[in-house]
Amino acid sequence: MSTDQLSIQSTLGLPNSPDYIPQLGFGVYLSPPDKCVKSCLKALEAGYRHIDTAQYYENEESVGRAVRESGVPRQDVYLTTKILSAGDDVDATYQKIVDSVEKLSGKGGYVDLFLIHSPNGGEKARKLMWLALEKAKEATIVREIGVSNYGIQHIEEIKSIGKIWPPAVNQIELHPWCQQRDCVEYCNRNNIVVEAYCPLVRNDKAQDETLLEISKKHNVSTNQVLVRWSLQNGLVPLPKSDTPSRIVSNADVYNFNLNEGEMARLNALDQGDGGAIVQAVSNK
Repeated sequence: MSTDQLSIQSTLGLPNSPDYIPQLGFGVYLSPPDKCVKSCLKALEAGYRHIDTAQYYENEESVGRAVRESGVPRQDVYLTTKILSAGDDVDATYQKIVDSVEKLSGKGGYVDLFLIHSPNGGEKARKLMWLALEKAKEATIVREIGVSNYGIQHIEEIKSIGKIWPPAVNQIELHPWCQQRDCVEYCNRNNIVVEAYCPLVRNDKAQDETLLEISKKHNVSTNQVLVRWSLQNGLVPLPKSDTPSRIVSNADVYNFNLNEGEMARLNALDQGDGGAIVQAVSNK
């Protein structure tokens, strides 16, 4: 698909899977429970069909409530969450996954994508979480499994852990100032979908001259340029906002196209690991 054919219905294929992931997602990090319900309802009304949460965010129940109240059929909403830490063994870790699935989709429900939130817990924790995710996939309470904040060596490690490889997704910090090119190229070579968290750089770069010039030329916001940059790079951006007007405008990115020169100017803003506002992955 050429970039000028992108739409809010655009999806990406997943490795070894019949399923597709909506390319535009909605993030709910630091969205308090009651506000999270309202924000997710607004996002679904605006056309988002992919919501990304996590155990760490403490708002899985709110996301589930919003999906139920929205009137959008459950099968039309792609729900992602993440496991934060391992239990004492695979079964205890699996129970943490079950708890999240029930918060989001009720008993007998499912989650479309479940990620390991971070590799930082160490090798044993990574192994327990991956094996528990494989068990959840086998039990069909989770459709696809993946990782977040994983460097190349962490993804390679999975080959020696379980039966499933590659992970469907690696979710990492990505925006023009932190492009993590080695990790992205590795994921692309191995058909791993790359999700971009902090795609709006938490508004820290709203006054950047290059970004402002491009946004003025297209008569759009700087946030809209950043979301469009992610989409045209084949990433899955997860813009987050609790402001209704911004939730809507962050998804209104399909009536303009960044040309090659504009993409090159934005790509040239990369500051490597130093451009991260949360964390760049370690690839060693």
